[in-house]
Amino acid sequence: MSHAVADKHPSTLQGARLPRWAPYAIAAGSIVGAVGIGLAAGLDSKVQQGLIAAIIFLIGVFGLAARVEGRRQAKDRLATSLVWAAFLLAVVPLVSLVWTTVSRGVKVLDFYFLTHSMGLVSDTDPGGGIYHAILGSLEQVGLATLIAAPIGVLTAIYLVEYGRGNLARSVTFFVDVMTGIPSIVAGLFILSIMLMFDMQPFGFAGSLALAILMMPVVVRSTEEMLKLVPNELREASLALGVPKWRTILKVVLPTSIGGITTGIMLAVARIAGETAPVLLLVWGNSLINTNPFEGAQQSLPLYIYQQYANSAGSGAAYDRAWAAALTLIAFVMILNLVARGIARWKAPKTGR
Repeated sequence: MSHAVADKHPSTLQGARLPRWAPYAIAAGSIVGAVGIGLAAGLDSKVQQGLIAAIIFLIGVFGLAARVEGRRQAKDRLATSLVWAAFLLAVVPLVSLVWTTVSRGVKVLDFYFLTHSMGLVSDTDPGGGIYHAILGSLEQVGLATLIAAPIGVLTAIYLVEYGRGNLARSVTFFVDVMTGIPSIVAGLFILSIMLMFDMQPFGFAGSLALAILMMPVVVRSTEEMLKLVPNELREASLALGVPKWRTILKVVLPTSIGGITTGIMLAVARIAGETAPVLLLVWGNSLINTNPFEGAQQSLPLYIYQQYANSAGSGAAYDRAWAAALTLIAFVMILNLVARGIARWKAPKTGR
């Protein structure tokens, strides 16, 4: 009899779930609580209040879910909340950086700024532009890409398709070492060679240092893309009597060309913002120099550094630095969009 009564009146918490609005309500309450704690404790930093709100939110979600849904579901909600918290922790600084750069960079960013150099304009005076810096960056990064991309791709092909024994292990070791080399070390290496031959700063010297930084990135990305090509494609080609070099050229590379191109573009974006090697080897120039093989040149990251370092508190120099930073971000973003477009265009077409 008692068993039948228990079946008619099950627990109200059995199979219960929090309503969809519950996490939002907990989040709102956490923010209010964090602001209150911050005001009471004299914490003016929004970062500190945000961390307090996150802690209150995690505790609130876990406690309420454990009360209503059970400890197992509460642990699942806690893990999901931690993932979202990590996501916001990564996104908030990025959004803040982009917003600050855009809001401060648009003050002087116009057609005149993009098409004129500093010329005879002093760093503390208004006016001037970044045409000479854009030109120098394009030439230096372009020459570095022409050097590093073929060497990196060929090295990756050797490691994946032919590399065996001590030589392959040595190449892999040195690629790993080069991946962690600071940019200033690459600049000092090229500078030591220049001093041996009594050479003056010029744009191509900066390209050589940038190529050193770019090569291991290209090797690693290309190597991973080549490993993703199914061995069945190689075996089918070799079974038809096609030489191995032709199999690589006609089968392996076309299959992975999208990923290889994306890796090269990402490597270009990685070196586009380097300042230390350019500062050592190129020195910078307020005038337009279209010849990277003779005389000092300018680049966007070096221009940003010099405008900030030589500004002497000038608001005009700060504005130019922020506008140049915005241009550099736009340049890197365009490279990434181009890489994604090429990857989709060159992706293997599969029939339905």
